[in-house]
Amino acid sequence: MPTKRCPHCKDHPLDITHYQGEEIDICRECGGLWFEKNEVNRMIAELNEGPIGEKYETHFGESLGISKLDCPDCNKNLERFHLLEDFHTEIDVCRHCNGSWIEKNQLESVEHSPKLKASLDKLNKTISWKTYLFQFLTQMPVEYNLKPKQTPWVTRSLIALNAIIFTLYFFNTTAFAMTLDLFAMNPSKLSQGEHLWTVVTCVFLHGSILHLVGNMYFLYIIGDNLEDVLGHKKFLFWYMLCGLAASFASFIVQPSSTIPSVGASGAIAGLFGMYLMWFRHASLTFMFIIYQKKLSAVWFFVIWLAINIFGMLAAPDGVDYG
Repeated sequence: MPTKRCPHCKDHPLDITHYQGEEIDICRECGGLWFEKNEVNRMIAELNEGPIGEKYETHFGESLGISKLDCPDCNKNLERFHLLEDFHTEIDVCRHCNGSWIEKNQLESVEHSPKLKASLDKLNKTISWKTYLFQFLTQMPVEYNLKPKQTPWVTRSLIALNAIIFTLYFFNTTAFAMTLDLFAMNPSKLSQGEHLWTVVTCVFLHGSILHLVGNMYFLYIIGDNLEDVLGHKKFLFWYMLCGLAASFASFIVQPSSTIPSVGASGAIAGLFGMYLMWFRHASLTFMFIIYQKKLSAVWFFVIWLAINIFGMLAAPDGVDYG
């Protein structure tokens, strides 16, 4: 019997091993596993107390086309799929001999795919008429498949604090001008060693209702999940660090500018960077007039960026909306 080769490492042979009562092939170099025929189904059934006859491949998501990997048994190209619809872990399958190649970091997702599917089905049901009505009226995106495990107290507090500060000055012309003078970041004053505190305070100011609502809504969308992962204190630390970094970047680019700079956009942009790394498989729905469409996490950032650019273009002169 010819030696099977690892589809990923190419030159390394696969060794026979036993896993969850099944005899499978493993690559000692990369940790990938090759399951023949119904071995994956039997493993999933064993781990999830499910029926032996249930076939996990019937729940595959989108086909991603022909893989670059070859089947260890028949040497034909494997086909790549999303493990589940709306869950973008990828898996390679041979449509000729029904074997499955599972990378080491994919194994846990495959093992728990019935539970993942049940959770996704439950979360996807939250796209109800209420969500549709909200999106129709506001035209704002809604995240639907990432539910935090703990209450995002810091995220909620930041949103409330920004909203309270905004209402204290925005609707009074005198208060607005005084607030910008004392608490917005003015690069020319910083260059002279004045108003150093404004590199912090400017992060909590906004120049228009659209500016505030756009930033706070997207902070609400991404903040709860990041706070869930980082913890309350670390999340607040990173929010402030990203805000400070944005303030200093603005100062370095325009050190002699006399235009006051306000906004939490820099802080939220930094959080978006982390979100895209850690939650790249998150999804949201966006309303195109009356059509509700699912979009990937990258579109979170694109839509937020578009709202900020529109806000800057529509805003009156004299304020830098950061």
